Amino acid sequence: MLEISSKSNLLEQKNYKYSLQDVADPNLYREIYSYDTVPKVAFNHRRVPMNMPEDIWITDTSFRDGQQSVDPYTVDQIVNLYKLMSKLGGPYGIIRQTEFFIYSKKDREAVERCQELGLRFPEITTWIRASKEDFKLVRDLGIKETGILVSCSDYHIFKKMKMTRKQCMEHYLETVRLAFEAGVLPRCHLEDITRADFYGFVVPFVNELMKMSREAGIPVKIRACDTMGYGVPYTGVALPRSVPGIIYGLQHYSDVKSEMLEWHGHNDFYKAVVNASTAWLYGASAVNCSLLGIGERTGNVPLEAMVFEYASLRGSLDGMDPRAITEIAEYFKHEMGYKIPDMTPFVGKNFNKTRAGIHADGLLKDEEIYNIFDTKKILDRPASVMVSKTSGLAGIAYWINENYELSPEEAVDKRDPVVIKMKEWIDAEYADGRVASLSNNELETKLEEFSDGRFRRL
Repeated sequence: MLEISSKSNLLEQKNYKYSLQDVADPNLYREIYSYDTVPKVAFNHRRVPMNMPEDIWITDTSFRDGQQSVDPYTVDQIVNLYKLMSKLGGPYGIIRQTEFFIYSKKDREAVERCQELGLRFPEITTWIRASKEDFKLVRDLGIKETGILVSCSDYHIFKKMKMTRKQCMEHYLETVRLAFEAGVLPRCHLEDITRADFYGFVVPFVNELMKMSREAGIPVKIRACDTMGYGVPYTGVALPRSVPGIIYGLQHYSDVKSEMLEWHGHNDFYKAVVNASTAWLYGASAVNCSLLGIGERTGNVPLEAMVFEYASLRGSLDGMDPRAITEIAEYFKHEMGYKIPDMTPFVGKNFNKTRAGIHADGLLKDEEIYNIFDTKKILDRPASVMVSKTSGLAGIAYWINENYELSPEEAVDKRDPVVIKMKEWIDAEYADGRVASLSNNELETKLEEFSDGRFRRL
């Protein structure tokens, strides 16, 4: 049967409706996941079209997945981070939602205090166990949407839940029915989708969810969860690892609209960010992230990374305030005692700092040569140098200008006598066996000595 597609406006064959394959033995994709070798990337050369949605956005799991991997956040910490996240997301809600636990009294207090702020974005959602009591709790808190875990690989269905695919599907559908009865929009977290039998279980299950949704008159959201970070963004990769294939398949064979489709990834193979961007490109409106990428094992998609991916793909920040990223990083470091690795993009101590003298020479001539963008304007983080044995005259001059915030008229260059004196002292320090970088306090003390108080007022 042929019909005109509302997406492509082309005459297309009507989608084949996949039925549940209730197999006796689990499909563990052993040719790909042999466990005693590195997982393999298989290609079948099938290509699917890019389908970037009209609107894309970010959702957050810092207070759910993120909080599971560190010491639990206090209520005050959650409230303060929520306010900073709202500032970062801007007035148009590019950071659209964030999810909370509601199991404990502390969890519920955090939800209620964030609700009291009256902020439109990010919308507060929850993540719960699949029970009637929890659905009632969500409704009583005035929350409209909740996440529900619906693991979809045979690793989980057979090995963890000890069910058949048919039994598991029936269990999940009954759980979603409870959400409908409570008047709550269910967001179904398809855990471990990159090891799941996509056409034998995932698509038939999501088709049933869509059918129930139409009958209940309540939308269902689908979160495709790359729980182990196995997703691959390359063109022509075979399922179950293909990110383009998963997003296309959920839309093409299960009629999941872009605004109801979300990607959740992990960074086990360093692909969290590119997989999330690929999900956007192929049709998912939402990508699920956590602040600083904090999450299970290697972490989730870093929220701050997707702010810049959004700006890169859209050509605009659309009201987001990336200076809040620096505030968030400072809050994690100073108020929560969290150690951010120095080389972490956008938030690490060294992300826009150079040690190499030749790089510092470039910065001194024109910052744009060695800085990724105007980090002072965009992130409130000026480019800087760390003075060490490789800094050279240019590095010392740049440090003086940046440390003392000298105007162009006041700035020193590498030929300044005080810079030469500092270089001679630094060379002597390292000639005597020093290996560590020099602290700001040491440098300021020596500069004071060599300059006869020239920089004292600063």
